Amino acid sequence: MDNEKLSSKTAGKPIRCKAAVSREPGEPLVIEEIMVAPPSPYEVRIRIICTSLCHSDIIFWKLKVPPACFPRILGHEAVGVVESVGENVDEVAEGDVVIPTFLSDCGECADCRSEKSNLCSKFPFRVHPWMPRYDASRFTDLKGEALYHFLFVSSFSEYTVVDITHVVKIDPAIPPNRACLFGCCVSTGVGAACKTANVEAGSTVAIFGLGSIGLAVAKGARLCGAKRIIGVDINPEKFEIGKIFGVTEFINSKDCGNKSLSQVIIEMTGGGADYCFECVGLGSLVQEAYASCRKGWGKTIVMGVDKPGAQLNFSSFDVLHSGKVLTGSLFGGVKAKSDLPVLIKRYMDKELQLDEFVTHEVKFEDINKAFELLIEGKCIRCVIWMDK
Repeated sequence: MDNEKLSSKTAGKPIRCKAAVSREPGEPLVIEEIMVAPPSPYEVRIRIICTSLCHSDIIFWKLKVPPACFPRILGHEAVGVVESVGENVDEVAEGDVVIPTFLSDCGECADCRSEKSNLCSKFPFRVHPWMPRYDASRFTDLKGEALYHFLFVSSFSEYTVVDITHVVKIDPAIPPNRACLFGCCVSTGVGAACKTANVEAGSTVAIFGLGSIGLAVAKGARLCGAKRIIGVDINPEKFEIGKIFGVTEFINSKDCGNKSLSQVIIEMTGGGADYCFECVGLGSLVQEAYASCRKGWGKTIVMGVDKPGAQLNFSSFDVLHSGKVLTGSLFGGVKAKSDLPVLIKRYMDKELQLDEFVTHEVKFEDINKAFELLIEGKCIRCVIWMDK
């Protein structure tokens, strides 16, 4: 009821609220008062309940070259409540619980109408500083200077404005500190295993990098019935963590002796893994993953975000003669409006467990602590609460 009263008072007007602003690359975020404009046509203004920190936020927080730009409001993994809607929005209404997504699902273009793709061509994915339709920001600081958006979400703010093609209405019964994970981590990892790779029961999977995305891949592979799930990391502590998520065997890539990582995996598996997932964002590791997957039917799925301009090199002879598949997977191949509700139902039905992802929770004013925890490798996911 209080939310409805607030919404009727604030709809159509700018809202003054707190945001954690990234003003300089790699510098602590500054919590400051900002102004959030009302939504334009096809837009939704959302009060963020909680948000979690993803490694992609860290990458673009540190980055000093384009597409980095400052000052910016980062954050793209969140859940919130619709405060007000712009014209031509009938999919959601004030008070609805929603997940904002960094990938658009317009429902109109050939890609969104097809089951084969989750890459909208009407509003394509970009690391863009503005709203997708209008090339303008909905954020200003108290001096009237524009603050840049991030991945069309910008959840490190008490209020944000998101295009309706980037908003998914969800069941309000799901706890917010679990719901937010569907905005990136869980959908990306579980989706890559279940949808992009379509892992077969009884198969062997190798996961390169056991961060939160790699662990979510392990969850997805286990849901699909994979028999062996090999985790690869340079941190031996990740094996004990990985076991909780379904990893059955571990390789420390620093301890391969005079053999390459792919040689070790080929020997372990008798010819290579059926599916390899690269979850770090290193060209050399993509090539190692490709070399590690089985000839004839092996699939390598690239999920890690590499530095801008990074290149991959493959032997044309090997590509022709190995018969393997190499593919990228953005947001796990998940179509936000149709697939997210299915994933969330799997969580609500206790088929998909998420509790082990959330290792830390902090108040909004302690957001820089979340950055420290993730950089130091001390957390899987840290949830940031806006009002606790």
